[in-house]
Amino acid sequence: MGWSSLWAEPLPVIHVGVLETGTVNWEMKTIQSRGLDEANGFRLEVLGLADGAATRIALAGDATDVIVTDWIWAARQRAEGKEYVAFPYSKAVGGILVPESSDAQALVDIKTGKIGIAGGPLDKNWLLLRAFGIQEHGFDIAETSEQVFGAPPLIYKTGISGKTDAAVNFWHFTAKMQAAGMRELVSVSEAARSLGLDPNTPLLVYLLKEDFAAAHPELVVGLYRASREAKIILTTDEQVWNDLRPLMNAANDTEFRSLRDGFVEGIPPPGNVDETAAARMLNLLAELGGEDLVGRANELPEGLFLRLPH
Repeated sequence: MGWSSLWAEPLPVIHVGVLETGTVNWEMKTIQSRGLDEANGFRLEVLGLADGAATRIALAGDATDVIVTDWIWAARQRAEGKEYVAFPYSKAVGGILVPESSDAQALVDIKTGKIGIAGGPLDKNWLLLRAFGIQEHGFDIAETSEQVFGAPPLIYKTGISGKTDAAVNFWHFTAKMQAAGMRELVSVSEAARSLGLDPNTPLLVYLLKEDFAAAHPELVVGLYRASREAKIILTTDEQVWNDLRPLMNAANDTEFRSLRDGFVEGIPPPGNVDETAAARMLNLLAELGGEDLVGRANELPEGLFLRLPH
């Protein structure tokens, strides 16, 4: 070992707060195991937290530097004066699924059915599917169907057991439901295209405070580049998925492949967010979700999305 390595400055640390069992860990683990953090000038430390609310509290209280969350919530916070900024993490979305035995071929076929929905009535997938039904079929499925709201595992169980006629769930539970035999009736990506939205607009972002980004621009660029490099590995290297399998809670090979493919499908294209496309999405969601969803963010807050070199 040379004197230069003995006296080398320690790398600065980026603390990322994540759900303890969340799928963000797959990217975090890839960054760490492949040394992508150190190659990009920082050391990644991951803080596992109980739920989404805990990650947001950790960021607000400076217990962590970065979290992953949905940018609609971030836009609401910025509109209320909290100076958060973001860059893309994932465009992974779900869809509306029906049992394999269902005769339904279009949204109109479950118009009066019982639908299980994770995330509550303001879930973005549900709102986009409602907008799709209004535009394509002339009815608001929230007004014609019976909805059952619950946590993702409950919606999973009621969906695969046939206790509901259809289900809308978070993307990784959607992948598990498809692995269990349910089929997609309408994908949120399909709905988005039909509504004139760009399905490549990410729904999930890395979120950090603007003052942190201003003070450490090289760390933010480093995290962005490490994230993109990890995504390339996750797209092209089968071995990395074998390494991640213990984290994935996959019940069998079919579920493992469905989760892997769902994650890869959710990888957004490189580069910055198309703010015009994001504004269109926000405006549409505001129409249906109202102030309960977007607060004061009736338009895209200026400066929400960072412009990073790529």
